[in-house]
Amino acid sequence: MGINDERDIEANLQIGPTDMGQVRLFVSADNGIEIPMDFDPEEAEEIVDELRAAIQAARRVKPRSKPRR
Repeated sequence: MGINDERDIEANLQIGPTDMGQVRLFVSADNGIEIPMDFDPEEAEEIVDELRAAIQAARRVKPRSKPRR
C-alpha cells in the first residue's frame, strides 16, 4: 500500500518536545499500536518544510469523488 491508499484505521498524532531536547511525533492507533518518533530540531524543521510543500501541492489537486461501494 502507498501513501495514496485509504485505510480504515483511526489514529491520533501528538507533537511536542521531549526532556532530551528532541521533537517527538507520537502516533497511537485504536488497535493499541503506539509509535514514538524522535527528531532533533533540525530534522523537525525539515519535516515542517516537507509538510508545507505537501500542503501546497494538496491545495492544487482537484479532489475526485469517492467511488461508490
